[in-house]
Amino acid sequence: MSEQIRTIGVLTSGGDAPGMNAAIRAVVRTAISKGLKVKGIMRGYAGLLNEEIVDMDTKSVADIIQRGGTILYTARCEEFRTAEGQKKGAEICKKHGIDGLVVIGGDGSFQGAQKLSHLGINTIGVPGTIDLDIACTDYTIGFDTAVNTAMEAIDKIRDTSTSHERCSIIEVMGRNAGYIALWCGIANGAEDILLPEKYDGDEQRLINHIKETRKKGKKHHIVINAEGIGKSQELAAKIEKETGMETRATILGHLQRGGSPTCKDRVYASVMGAYAVDLLKEGKSNRVVAYSNGKYIDYEIDEALAMKKDIDEYQFNVSRNLAR
Repeated sequence: MSEQIRTIGVLTSGGDAPGMNAAIRAVVRTAISKGLKVKGIMRGYAGLLNEEIVDMDTKSVADIIQRGGTILYTARCEEFRTAEGQKKGAEICKKHGIDGLVVIGGDGSFQGAQKLSHLGINTIGVPGTIDLDIACTDYTIGFDTAVNTAMEAIDKIRDTSTSHERCSIIEVMGRNAGYIALWCGIANGAEDILLPEKYDGDEQRLINHIKETRKKGKKHHIVINAEGIGKSQELAAKIEKETGMETRATILGHLQRGGSPTCKDRVYASVMGAYAVDLLKEGKSNRVVAYSNGKYIDYEIDEALAMKKDIDEYQFNVSRNLAR
């Protein structure tokens, strides 16, 4: 099967993440070094269905490794969720001579890759999401940059929170996963961390904890709130009413998605992109690249999507003990 691979396509799908450009660059240059042609598919699966397909060479990916976002752009595509849309996508790949495809994105993107694989397109998924919520891998492209961006912003908010002796609720991204919140909670020394996986909705317990720390002489209070819980403004109003402590909510939002990727995101994304090309060259399909226990490995997409992931209990307990 490896002899059949002549042209590789690459697309980015779902939410953008710092480091995606490094992965794209690695796919293009690794493929060319192996004598393969490369076509970039613009705007994810939507661009595939619209045949927004361009030839790429080494110059196409020059000076992009340091840039956030994705030069191929990204978009959601409801049509591709249908059997008709998936069949159309496979036919378009064949029409343009794309016999291998690298899909950089999250679980939803991998579901699309799985369907294309079943329709005869050799497809490899590369985990690109700031949420770190893909169960088969310890690392996802963009998480390191996003969590460092959030950490630096929270440090700045802590300065003004301390100066005004107030409670600050900072809402971080992560969709329904609490990994950014947990990491920032530990890194920023937050007094409370609210995670979708652990929070039981007991606002009174949080309020009581704020009152207790005030009695102990604490002048300010930092609460890291995960996007999956949300309602930060409402929570801030309730805390201020119940405690008498001035409380402000800050939603960091999409600034966490942007910015120049960290060294880790550049290096890991580059290796993952190259690894994906190697798998295609070997004739592999329906695989997801992963990083686990210090090694780059790969799984069947079916197996990867069936895996479940939860917050590490030890890390969570550490976060609670250090917040005392």
